[in-house]
Amino acid sequence: MGTFSSAYGEKNTNSKIKEETVTYTVGGTVFRGFIAYDENRKGKRPAVLVVPEWWGLNDYPKMRARKLAELGYIALAVDMFGDGKIAVTPTEAQTYTAPFYSNPQLSKVRLDAAIDKIKEYKQTDPANIFAIGYCFGGSVVLNSAKLGSNLKGVVSFHGGLKGVPADKDLLKARILVCHGASDKFVPESDVTAFRHQLDSIGAIYTFIAYPNATHAFTNPASTETGRKFNMPIKYNKQADQDSWNDMKKFFASIILK
Repeated sequence: MGTFSSAYGEKNTNSKIKEETVTYTVGGTVFRGFIAYDENRKGKRPAVLVVPEWWGLNDYPKMRARKLAELGYIALAVDMFGDGKIAVTPTEAQTYTAPFYSNPQLSKVRLDAAIDKIKEYKQTDPANIFAIGYCFGGSVVLNSAKLGSNLKGVVSFHGGLKGVPADKDLLKARILVCHGASDKFVPESDVTAFRHQLDSIGAIYTFIAYPNATHAFTNPASTETGRKFNMPIKYNKQADQDSWNDMKKFFASIILK
């Protein structure tokens, strides 16, 4: 296990965040991701892919990418749907995400393409590439890791826990699950089955449940979204802050200098 460099994980007051749209093609579909990194930081740095909620690549994952850039990482908020599509209703979001649930391999294909793209940046340290995901994105990073994506670690924030079985011959990444203890979309039976799977193959993982936190607890817009669409989701400031800090500690524990 490597030790965490003091160059990462704390906000740099002298940072100058560079933001840009990056495009790449997979299977004839154009994907439009969002890259952020600190121009004032020299040399290679760990990279983090940010996989959005089922709404797609809207302002929220871009905000997370900026925060990661401020901490010293290079971050790519991933366009999972292609052509930068964004869902505006739950029905539309279900339509966009359904192919990934019926074919989890699609998650890996598209996440692997994003890994390849971020590796093209001179700022990226290819030995330290991570992925984090929110809600739908959490299930994407977990499934992709279990299917063998070449990642150092993955973090799921209020993500779905159903998916492909864990395979000790495929899973390379260490796992952190940041789960809302009051998440009505993820029943306790899913939690038990998920943990049993990982335990059965001796996977290295951490599972943290945050009290009184519902689905989408990290997104400040979730309370209003929940009211609008009658969904049991709500922002929880304490759980948001705690889970972000837990993510930083998780990265610190496994980054190789």
